[in-house]
Amino acid sequence: MAQVEATTERIVAADPETVFDALADYGGTRAKLLPEQFSEYEVREGGDGEGTLVHWKLQATSKRVRDCLLEVEEPTDGELVEKDRNSSMVTTWRVTPAGEGRSRVVVTTTWKGAGGIGGFFERTFAPKGLARIYDAVLAKLAAEVEK
Repeated sequence: MAQVEATTERIVAADPETVFDALADYGGTRAKLLPEQFSEYEVREGGDGEGTLVHWKLQATSKRVRDCLLEVEEPTDGELVEKDRNSSMVTTWRVTPAGEGRSRVVVTTTWKGAGGIGGFFERTFAPKGLARIYDAVLAKLAAEVEK
């Protein structure tokens, strides 16, 4: 099984603290940022950054739905890590300064992919599909914090 990785990024016209706080607000803002591929969103513990336990279903394709139960950690300033208890999937959000009043947001998701021909297709197509989904999240984030 090979590791699969999907990364996308966006420059947002808001300071890093504002952007990070919006991403870490699982009890409020985060639900507003999720596009139609996410369903059954529910905060089960916490709700603000480190220590949050959040559930959602992610429909990556018409046939592929992941039931995600994510533990949230903040290993360093400006970084949120969501570890799925139901799979090997880990999503890392990094918010860094990108000039005055601007932030760079990078989201990277990794997981252990399938082997064989299925794994080949997963490594080839899944990162592009997931990047499109997270592009939509980042667009909604920008719209939320640039108000």
